[in-house]
Amino acid sequence: MTLVIGATGILGREIVRRLRAEGKPVRALVRPTTEPAKRQSLEQLGAEIAIGDLKDPASIAAASGGVTNVISTASSTISRAAGDTIDSVDRDGQLTAIREAKAAGTKHFVLVSFPESEITFPLQDAKRAAEHALKTSGMTYTIVQPPHFWEIWCSPILGFDAQHHKARIFGDGRGRMNWVSLGDVAAVTIRALGNDAARNRTLTFGGPEALTQLDIVRIFEEAMGTTFELEHVPIEALQAQYAGAVDPLEKSFAALMLICAQGGWVFDHEPIRRTLDHDFASIRDMARQAAST
Repeated sequence: MTLVIGATGILGREIVRRLRAEGKPVRALVRPTTEPAKRQSLEQLGAEIAIGDLKDPASIAAASGGVTNVISTASSTISRAAGDTIDSVDRDGQLTAIREAKAAGTKHFVLVSFPESEITFPLQDAKRAAEHALKTSGMTYTIVQPPHFWEIWCSPILGFDAQHHKARIFGDGRGRMNWVSLGDVAAVTIRALGNDAARNRTLTFGGPEALTQLDIVRIFEEAMGTTFELEHVPIEALQAQYAGAVDPLEKSFAALMLICAQGGWVFDHEPIRRTLDHDFASIRDMARQAAST
């Protein structure tokens, strides 16, 4: 049995879907306040539902009972309920999950995080605290560190609107990054379970190409046969937003946008591809799909 924490998020649900497609038993942690439709979609996949909240240690202890593996994708950054903060979810909540998994006799704990950045921000501090706790827990662990997901950063929520041929560019658009698909992150996370090659390792990886934001725009323009309207957010504006942010979540998003602008998260995916026998998708696949809809 694998407990998936963060199962109602886009990455967590994809992990549940893939595990169930392989016929593996899954227990999905669902908060009491979760929308019924999200819970039902997990039930339709064949997941066992555990009601709990990372802010409620007793519920996490109950959900952890009898599971062999735990995968935690939980974060307060996109979907938040009352009382959710970076401290209460991304730090303290993950520490609770690690502690209760250890107490329940979990064999393997996989934590989804992100790579190290020279920019300091609350979300990174929380992730590093959880990573340290997991490494020193005594459990077999795998820490998965992908960079920005293109399904999120190349979407209307962040100003990239392929259907209306518009793109928001952070900085000058020339910083390179190995943008990655959340489907590949789900696949790597699952393939790490029980895999000696992923045992007690941090897997830092990205997609198959180091691309700038302008590269991505050109790929979409070629696929769709049109020119995109660009909105540039000057790096000075991002730096001012980062420097002036008081709210931890706002400061963290400002930092992630700065990372997007400056680039630098460039990784060779080939070792992970060989080790876990997984072929990574290209952002060109997403562009072709957008062109066909």
